[in-house]
Amino acid sequence: MGLRAKFNMAVLAALIVGLGLAGVVLQMVTRADARQEVVQNARIMLETGNAIREYTAQQIGPAIAAESSQNFLPISIPFFAAQTNFKAVQKKFPNFTYKEAALNPTNLSDRASDWEADIIQIFRNDPGRIELITERDTPNGRILTLARPIMVEDQSCLSCHSSPSNAPPSMVRLYGNNNGFGWKMNETVGAQVVSVPMSVPIASANQTFVVAMAILVAIFILILAILNILLHFVVIKPVVRISKIASDVSLGDMSAEEYVKPGRDEISSLTASFARMRRSLESAMKLLEG
Repeated sequence: MGLRAKFNMAVLAALIVGLGLAGVVLQMVTRADARQEVVQNARIMLETGNAIREYTAQQIGPAIAAESSQNFLPISIPFFAAQTNFKAVQKKFPNFTYKEAALNPTNLSDRASDWEADIIQIFRNDPGRIELITERDTPNGRILTLARPIMVEDQSCLSCHSSPSNAPPSMVRLYGNNNGFGWKMNETVGAQVVSVPMSVPIASANQTFVVAMAILVAIFILILAILNILLHFVVIKPVVRISKIASDVSLGDMSAEEYVKPGRDEISSLTASFARMRRSLESAMKLLEG
């Protein structure tokens, strides 16, 4: 096996290992960036929901109460307002969901599903937790969920949710007296749950990964080509020339050309040393002949 083949095998082995390590790290980084993008989108959705809730609580609710203190109107409830607004968003982005799920809601459409109930239970078991990020597989692809607990922190909440007798009669007529009661102060009764699809960011991350790997492969091939060119002109070509001269001299052809490679590298030193050895050999042969 020639020097070029050995060199290329060593370089290729190093490049393959390097590409493998780069691929693993690059995939981890692109996937992490994609996930962070999804989390950021979820946080934006959740904060938008909070803004709607706050506006409803501070502006819409008091205005409606001032006009009609006897009738219960769902549009004055922050939870209802936030979810209703996001239903309009869902018409264009059906895989993006916002829900204020509860274990015992007044409106049965807000009842937590099994996996949402698990999230609420985590918050109930760990009162200090303020946020939970989970992932799950669905028929539409992988979904990231961002959740925050809903706690009874205002005494006014209990005016509607403590018992049917304390609730506005119009609310009881609308929703009945079997659901949404028995809440307690500082109790975690539900969770804000935002679900965002990961398919698009992951596909983008995969595309970025493929493009980056293709660029790395192209760079490595270019480096290999440049190294082979340098190897040929700096090492192989001078060594082949010296080898031919040595072969001719060993066969008694003292008329073979003398070659000294210009420069100060090891190959130049080798050619100079060989030239001196040849001249010494010629002088020794002349002495023997004389």
